[in-house]
Amino acid sequence: MSIKTTKKLVLLSVLILAVAVLTACAQAPVATEVPVAVPTQTCPAPVPCPEIPVTVAAPFEELWKSSPHADDTAEAFRHWDAENPAEVPADCATCHSSTGFQDFVGADGSAAFVTDANAPVGSVITCVTCHNDATLTLSTVKFPSGVELTGLGGEATCMTCHQGRASMVQVDEAITKAAVTDEDTISADLGFINIHYFAAAVSRYGTEVKGGYEYAGNTYDTLFEHVSEVQTCTDCHNSHTLQIKIDTCKGCHEVESVEDLRKVREPSSAGDYDGDGNVTEGIYDELEGLKALTLTAIQAYASEVAGAPILYSADAYPYFFADANANGTIDEGEGKYVSWTPRLLKAAYNFQTVTKDPGGFAHGGKYLIQLLHDSIANLNEKLSTPVDLTTAARDDAGHFASNTEAWRHWDAEGEVPGTCAKCHNAEGLPQFIKNGVNIAMEPTSGLYCTTCHNSAEWPALYAMESVTFPSGAKLGFADAPNANLCLNCHQGRESTLSVDKAIGTLKADDVSENLRFRNVHYFAAGATLFGTEAKGVYEYTGKTYKGVNTHATGFSTCVNCHDPHGLTVKTAACSGCHSTTDPKTIRMTSVADYDGDGDVKEGIAGEIETLAEKLYAAIVAKSGAAPLVYSASAYPYWFADANANGAIDDGEQGYAAWTPRLLKAAYNYQYVQKDPGAFAHNGIYIMQVLYDSIQDVGGSTTGLTRP
Repeated sequence: MSIKTTKKLVLLSVLILAVAVLTACAQAPVATEVPVAVPTQTCPAPVPCPEIPVTVAAPFEELWKSSPHADDTAEAFRHWDAENPAEVPADCATCHSSTGFQDFVGADGSAAFVTDANAPVGSVITCVTCHNDATLTLSTVKFPSGVELTGLGGEATCMTCHQGRASMVQVDEAITKAAVTDEDTISADLGFINIHYFAAAVSRYGTEVKGGYEYAGNTYDTLFEHVSEVQTCTDCHNSHTLQIKIDTCKGCHEVESVEDLRKVREPSSAGDYDGDGNVTEGIYDELEGLKALTLTAIQAYASEVAGAPILYSADAYPYFFADANANGTIDEGEGKYVSWTPRLLKAAYNFQTVTKDPGGFAHGGKYLIQLLHDSIANLNEKLSTPVDLTTAARDDAGHFASNTEAWRHWDAEGEVPGTCAKCHNAEGLPQFIKNGVNIAMEPTSGLYCTTCHNSAEWPALYAMESVTFPSGAKLGFADAPNANLCLNCHQGRESTLSVDKAIGTLKADDVSENLRFRNVHYFAAGATLFGTEAKGVYEYTGKTYKGVNTHATGFSTCVNCHDPHGLTVKTAACSGCHSTTDPKTIRMTSVADYDGDGDVKEGIAGEIETLAEKLYAAIVAKSGAAPLVYSASAYPYWFADANANGAIDDGEQGYAAWTPRLLKAAYNYQYVQKDPGAFAHNGIYIMQVLYDSIQDVGGSTTGLTRP
C-alpha cells in the first residue's frame, strides 16, 4: 500500500470517528447521580384482619320498618307461636309469612298459585317477599270466588293477599252442604263465614270478583275507577310504609289529613244512602249509618225469627256471639252464635265484609252500600217491624250507576262499539268533541268528572256552540254553550228522516219483511225540547208542529231544571211560578180536554199518558190478524202476540209484520215512553204527535183535541 493511500485511510478514519462522537453527544441522556442503596426493613409478622361485618342498607328499609308488614309482634305473625310444632299452616302461610308468599307465587321454584308447605313462625313481610323474580311478572290474581283477574300490574302482588278468603261462592256452598232449603230454618251445620281482613280488592272490584254476598235479582257496582293515574294500590298507598299518600289526594280533595278523607263525597254521590237526611256527609259516614241499620236488622231477625239473640264484636273471634241473657253485652261464658239460618248468615257475612275493610269507603263504597242495603231489605222480609229504607238510596244517578245496563251491556264483548261510545263510555264524549268521531273503547263504570269537565282547563266545562241531531239539524242553547253538552247524548238516535229512509217507497199498509222497528233510544229530551226543529219524533206530512219550548226566563236549558250530577228535577224551583212542586200536576191556562177524558184540570203529564194509552190500543187494533204486544223493558220492545192474549209469552219473538203505518205509530209510541219528562220538555209538541199517530193508524179521535 502506498503512503498516499495510507494517509487517505487515516483521514477517513478520523472523520468517521468525529461523526460518531458528535452523534453520541446529541443523543446522550442527562447524567444522574447513582442512588445510594437503603437497607430493606423487615416486615412484621402478619396479623389476621378483624371480622367486621359488611352491611348495605336495603332501599326504603327504614320506611318498611314502620309498617304493619314489618311488625313482628303483631297477631298476624305471632298467632301460631304456641302451636306444636310452631308453624304457620300452609293455607295461612301465603300471607302470614315471607317464605309462604314466595312459595305461593313460585319464587322458590315451586308451582305458582299453591303453597306447598307450612312455614316457620316469626317471619314478617320482608323485601324479598314482594321483590323477587316471580313478582316481577306476576299479573294474575285468583279470587276465592274462582274469578281470575289478568293483565294486572304491580297491584297483583298486593291483591294476592288483600282479597279476602271467602266470597258468595263459599256462603252458597255452605248452605248447600247443610242441605237447608228454607231461608229461615236454623241448621247446626251452618257456621259464620269470615271473609278475613282488609279485603280491599273485593271492595274495589265489586261484582267482578263476587267477594260480597250478592242477592239474586239485583245488580251491583263493578270496578271503582278513581281518576287517571290514581287507580292502583300503590298510587294511593306508599308501598313500604303502607300509609296513604295524602298529598296525592289533595290534588282533587280539600283534605289535610288521612282522617279528612272520611269526609270526602263527590258531587256524583247525590243519594242519601243511609236515609238519615244528610247528603253532605262523607261516604264513610254513609256506610257507618248503613252498618248500624244492618246490625239492627240482624239482631231483630236473630231474636224474632231465629229465636236466639245475637251480639257482634269486631275485635273478638268468632265475632258473632250468643247473647244468652239478652242484655246486649258479651258476658263471660257467652260463646259463639250457633243459631244460623241461611238468611242470617248472608247478612252477617256482608256486615263483616264491610267492617273488615276500614278503607272500603274509598276502595269501592258504592258496592259496599249495595251489599248492606240488600242485606237489610232481605232481612226485612221476615221482620214484623222492618228497618226503614224508604229514604235510603241504593244506587247512584244514571250517569254514575255502574251496575246498570247502560254501562254493563258490553262487558262480555270487552269493548263499547264506536257507535255507542260517545254516550256509554266515560271517555267517549271528550273523544268525540276532539275528533268528531268515536272508536271502540273498553267499558267504564259510568261517567267521570273529566267526561264533562275539560281536564286541560279544569274545572271548566267543555263548551259547544251547537250539536248535530240525527235529523241533521244543528241546534243548541245560544247563550249557554256548556248546557249543550247534555244535547250530545240526550237527542235520540233516530228521526223523521231515518224512519222515512227505512220505509222508502213502500205503501202505507204494505207488509214488508225488510222493515224493522226503529228505536229512538232513551231519554231524547233534547229532541223533544227543540220540537220540529230537531224532528226527533215521526212528523206526518201535511201537519205543522211546535218548535222549541222556551219555557220561562232562566228555565230554558237542561241544567236550569235538572241537577247536573244527581239529574233530579229542581222541583222547588217550580213553585216560583206554579202552585206545586210536582211537575206532573202542572197545567197552564188551557182548558182544552186533549185526551177526551173530561178532566181539564189534570196536569199535561196526565193528558199525555191517556193519549199514549189510546195510541197503543189503536196500534194493537191495526195489527189485526198479526197482533203485537209491547214491553218497555225487553228488547226489541214489540213482540208478536201469537195467542193474542196481550202478554209476552215464552217463545214469542220480535214483531216482524211491519207496515209503514204501523211502524210510524209504534216509533212515536216508543218515543213517548222513553222520554218520561216529555210533558215538561215540550208537552204541546208531544200531544200533537200522539194525536196525529192515533189518527193515522185508524184510532178514533172523537173527543180528542189537537193542540
